[in-house]
Amino acid sequence: MRLYGFWRSTATWRVRIALAHKGLAYEYRPVHLRRDGGEQNRDEFLALNPMRQVPVLEFEHEGQRVRLTQSIAILELLEELYPSPPLLPASALGRARARELAELVVSGIQPLQNTAVQRWVREALGADEAAWARHWVEKGLGALERRAAESAGRFLVGDALSFADLCLVPQLYFARRFAVDLAPYPTLTRVEAACAALPAFQQAHALAQPDAEG
Repeated sequence: MRLYGFWRSTATWRVRIALAHKGLAYEYRPVHLRRDGGEQNRDEFLALNPMRQVPVLEFEHEGQRVRLTQSIAILELLEELYPSPPLLPASALGRARARELAELVVSGIQPLQNTAVQRWVREALGADEAAWARHWVEKGLGALERRAAESAGRFLVGDALSFADLCLVPQLYFARRFAVDLAPYPTLTRVEAACAALPAFQQAHALAQPDAEG
């Protein structure tokens, strides 16, 4: 199993947590998203992902080499192939809630803050990309806090880890990088602290990766 990613990529980070939680070994291939215009824009990476994004998970399945992109699709596959320990609740409603909260991050925040969008805001619009990112992150975290307050226990959905927690932790790291005040989100920061105590989250942390930069 091989994971192409970038140490600070929130999408890659989600997958690293899942792999660590499930005890799955993999080879890590760094793809620097900013150096020399972004290594994801090189021709050789186009063959891995036509969207020129990370992560990409490459693995053998039923005798064939498979490449899968998009973090949630990867998490879903890992959950089906390696269901223990689980990352989705046992109940149908619990699973739907975990996916809902995950999508608030994955669809509602992350696409508006990513590197390519920041670059476009700066270069094409001549606008402040940091202010842009903060606006959408704050809006999304506000919605996530309100929804999570209805379902959270130790974690975002009850007392067991789920996809939602894997999406939360990298997102809050990004928020701090852009000086977002996290005081209005007590549920989210409480859950983040519970996650931070777990070995899988420590192993997957951005600063623990071989391509991490100071």
